[in-house]
Amino acid sequence: MEFINLKIQDQNIQQKILKNIQKVINSGQFILGQEVAQFEKNIAQCLNVKYAIGVASGTDALFLSLVALGIKQGDEVITTPFSFIATANTISRVGATPVFADINPANFNIDPEQIKTKITKKTKAIIPVHLFGQMADMDAIMALAKKHNLAVIEDACQAIGACSKTKKAGTIGSYGCFSFFPTKNLGAYGDAGLVVTNQKDIAEKIKVLRAHGAKKQYHHQILGFNSRLDEIQAAVLNVKLKYLDQWNEQRISHARYFTEHLQDIKQLIVPPAISDLSHIFHQYTIRAQKRNQLKKFLEKNKIPTMVYYPVPLHLQPMFKCLNYQRNDFPQTEKASREVSSLPIYPGLAQKDQDFIIKKIKEFYDSR
Repeated sequence: MEFINLKIQDQNIQQKILKNIQKVINSGQFILGQEVAQFEKNIAQCLNVKYAIGVASGTDALFLSLVALGIKQGDEVITTPFSFIATANTISRVGATPVFADINPANFNIDPEQIKTKITKKTKAIIPVHLFGQMADMDAIMALAKKHNLAVIEDACQAIGACSKTKKAGTIGSYGCFSFFPTKNLGAYGDAGLVVTNQKDIAEKIKVLRAHGAKKQYHHQILGFNSRLDEIQAAVLNVKLKYLDQWNEQRISHARYFTEHLQDIKQLIVPPAISDLSHIFHQYTIRAQKRNQLKKFLEKNKIPTMVYYPVPLHLQPMFKCLNYQRNDFPQTEKASREVSSLPIYPGLAQKDQDFIIKKIKEFYDSR
């Protein structure tokens, strides 16, 4: 058993992908060509947003958004300590200070009530992360942002296709940032990313920033970067985008099955069973008593699991300079000790789910 099996997911569309890649090779146009332009159009329609700009990675999407906002040394940006390092790392890369706010234990996302306590005169933006595929409380976050005149950059790298009411993840703040890392719900065959927005001036600035600060070739208005979505990766994504909704529905179905069969285990807290797209289960993440022992037991039975994330960002060595201490964010630290993600992907066989469920029950029944 594998934690994620991309071969199963892609097996029925591989020839379509190869045909699209061959079309790029035959064209001889490998940088910002027709496939990138088509993908930007397709994804904008999918997300119901006016502008989509392909960039080199989800990390670059966050970084370029901060640069476009003019975030700089002396500024503060509030974000979660329970996320992948890229979220806070990009804040530091522009010279600003990441300020952490604790999470809501019910969904692992940044708690708007905790954000309130972190806002200062130096605060310029908030970066909520839609962790594991579940959207943060954007109504409350946007209300705070409006009250304090703050920008909002949505880190939707794990949540493409997730929807809150009528709006999709990444389309509510000033900027929405996506990753197409191969294991994401919509994955490329390498690194790839996207920035979306409904504001024309923001879109134009990201386009300039991704191309060495040039709106016209060899005419450089501002300090820019080399961060363009690769034409071959766009060719892959143009095929796979057509299957995103179907794949997300499969993930939700698998999640419902897990929850139905694990929810009575008193030593576990499982995600709620849902029927909508508010959570598209990039990860199926449980809270488990004796988490580390469970992980070892499952591994002995050839069941891979992952811990996202074992060390919160405020306790990472690179952020030692921020002077955070243990117990500063109790909900985050508790989650780091308890969370475990089970295999979940399109094409996951029910017999494999049944085996996982059986072994988890076996572990706790023996204790």
